Amino acid sequence: MESLEQGWYSVGQPEQRIDAEEKARGTVRFVGDYLSPGLMHAKLVTSERAHAEIRSVDVTEAWKVPGVRAIITGEMFPFHIGPILADRPPLAFKKVRYCGEPLAIIVADAEDQAKQAAERVVVTYDPLPVVNSPSDAMRPGSPLVHEDAGSYQKLISNVYPVSGTNIGSHIKIRKGDAGAAWAQCDETVTASYSFNLTDHAAMEPRAAMAEINPSGKIIIHSCSQSPFTIKKVLNQFFNVELGNVIVHIPLVGGAFGGKGTVQLEPLAYLASKAVGGKLVRLEYSREEDMRTAPCHIGLEATVRLGADKDGRLLAGQYTFLFDSGAYTDQGAGVTRAAALDCTGPYDIANVWCDSYCVYTNHPYATSFRGYGHPELSFAVERTMDKLARRLGLDPVEFRLRNAIKPGDETPTQAVLTANNIGDSAQCLLRAKELIGWDGGKAREAAGGKVRSKGLSLFWKTSTTATNAQAGAVIKFEADGSVNLNCAAIELGQGTKTVLAQILSEKLKMPLSKIRVTMEVNTQYDPHQWRTVASSTTFLAGRAVMSAADDAIAKLKKTAAVALQCAEEDLDIGDGRVYYRPAPEFGVDIQEIALGYKFPNGHTVSGQVIGVGKHVQTHLTPMDEKTGFGKPGPWWSVGAQAVEIELDPADYSYRVLKALTVLDGGTIINPRMAEQQMRGGMYLGLSFASTESFRFDAEGIVLNPSLRDYQMLRFGEEPAEYMVDFVQTPSAAGPYGARGIGEYGVIGMAPALANALSAATGAELDELPLTPETVWRAAGEGSR
Repeated sequence: MESLEQGWYSVGQPEQRIDAEEKARGTVRFVGDYLSPGLMHAKLVTSERAHAEIRSVDVTEAWKVPGVRAIITGEMFPFHIGPILADRPPLAFKKVRYCGEPLAIIVADAEDQAKQAAERVVVTYDPLPVVNSPSDAMRPGSPLVHEDAGSYQKLISNVYPVSGTNIGSHIKIRKGDAGAAWAQCDETVTASYSFNLTDHAAMEPRAAMAEINPSGKIIIHSCSQSPFTIKKVLNQFFNVELGNVIVHIPLVGGAFGGKGTVQLEPLAYLASKAVGGKLVRLEYSREEDMRTAPCHIGLEATVRLGADKDGRLLAGQYTFLFDSGAYTDQGAGVTRAAALDCTGPYDIANVWCDSYCVYTNHPYATSFRGYGHPELSFAVERTMDKLARRLGLDPVEFRLRNAIKPGDETPTQAVLTANNIGDSAQCLLRAKELIGWDGGKAREAAGGKVRSKGLSLFWKTSTTATNAQAGAVIKFEADGSVNLNCAAIELGQGTKTVLAQILSEKLKMPLSKIRVTMEVNTQYDPHQWRTVASSTTFLAGRAVMSAADDAIAKLKKTAAVALQCAEEDLDIGDGRVYYRPAPEFGVDIQEIALGYKFPNGHTVSGQVIGVGKHVQTHLTPMDEKTGFGKPGPWWSVGAQAVEIELDPADYSYRVLKALTVLDGGTIINPRMAEQQMRGGMYLGLSFASTESFRFDAEGIVLNPSLRDYQMLRFGEEPAEYMVDFVQTPSAAGPYGARGIGEYGVIGMAPALANALSAATGAELDELPLTPETVWRAAGEGSR
């Protein structure tokens, strides 16, 4: 890796996003914007029950609607699919497991025809008892959402369903001797926490188009984060050769993890197949996107922490009941990710964790920004504040005494080094300074209001597959400019700009001379695992650097012929390959980009094309009984804080300040990184303060529209955002960078809850923290 002591050319500069102008002008086309002659439309028939046997699906009246070309029901494809555990039928058959589950697909010439026909399908049910929370699901004798959970096909090894229960996976962490350690603790705290499922609420609802051309090629257009996973699913479960699946991904209008799973694409494929391979579009309305699509996971957690009288943590016990809804999907992965980082960024020698992926009759859950870490951090950081008070310590001081550092071990007993862990103590100290920490004590403000501050410390590793990888191809044009192709998805986070900056840095070439292909096409883009897990800058960035090295070697080889010198004496920069001892002696890249042409017309070499790849190394699966293993390449750490003002008269409050200090290694683009942190804080505060799906006794979502589903609205955001970075470079990352994409979300819920708990004197352990929730916890609800 290149020296981190050098001056930067593009890395570290606040370059403007390369897609900014196109988006500002509204010329970007998303999946729903594409039109084609003969395009057909599909609509779903969805369940009105949360748990019921399907007695019949009557499509007689639906066929009478003009323009209807096909109707597909679950019996036509009675098989299960899934990314981790194959437990979900694309269309329900025999029984439904959540309200909104797809039952049938109507394909018609026009969207309104398909919608009208879907409304005419009559489904008859035999109701079954509803499992309405993870704690209910775990009770002995609870109705089973899946009667044969233990028989489902495993797609990865680290998933452990338990037959005869509602447990879709059980992950265990066993480190040290937790049983003996409790006897050595001078103080212990045990507390329970909960919050419901929420929505991703990306601006662009999910959509997919599919067609099967005469040669048998299946062409998918989707707003997915995982194009190569779509290929994999069609291969594994539909027996389609990988080479016959071509996936196109344009720019994506937001995702937050919700488009990392595969849901609509198999349905669109079945719809196209039913009408002879014609192009079919299946696009959710906002209400369908909230009611039928996978959501953000819920949690019920119990945390027990023990410390000695000096404030050193000795033992931790964690029980996580994740509400994965009707199917495991990525919920099984979230369950695992939360277990392996269960302690938060603290050095605890004795750890016992049971993390359960629990089936309920709620909409099924998938990835959400942070992948289990906002959830575990809420429980852990609330408990840390409680134990600090019990010990009589300032919450910052208590955290500093226990903050994890190089030389310590993670809960899975992976050894941390200065390379793979950031500086958590420095993040916390900087946050303390910026927020003006006052010990977390409430104080009076004007008008009888109360102000207080709360903070949290957080971490996350990138839990990728052990063989997660990315590739990149760069091609030089005749004018010396460069095209970059890779399969990283641009979904609003600025990935393509960061990759262009990394390439600019390697080539010492202005960003204006680099063009990144925004759309992904799996037919010509090299393989990439997924655009998830804050791993894209790390994986794709290293692949781009590898491709640049390949191209530079080829440029030098051709230039050595033109300049009649040794390749090792050449360097590259500012559009030239030059002789290092005498930089004025060189050749412009445009003269050799397509090969070097001698005065007599003879030409050597040819177009310069650089090819690169990067694959994760030295990662291991977790041991089933203890969790032992190395799950990720690095851990990014950070601290967050808020200052709030509460009105005791009605328990309404506003967030005055929200702060993030993150150690993401080298920050490639400070301006974009700051905006990512701001967006993350807003998202974290939104699900902490207002967002929640509400369910009735029958498991029906009562607020499946943005009219009823409360997010933070414009004007409700913090009055002031503060962002700062501690930059401890990672030797393994591109120019020292670690992942940062998810981190602005992770610690906001506990920071808010800690601040409100200080303001009210109540223990606020249930999200969302609406004024009513705060009022009830403060004891006013019983008056």
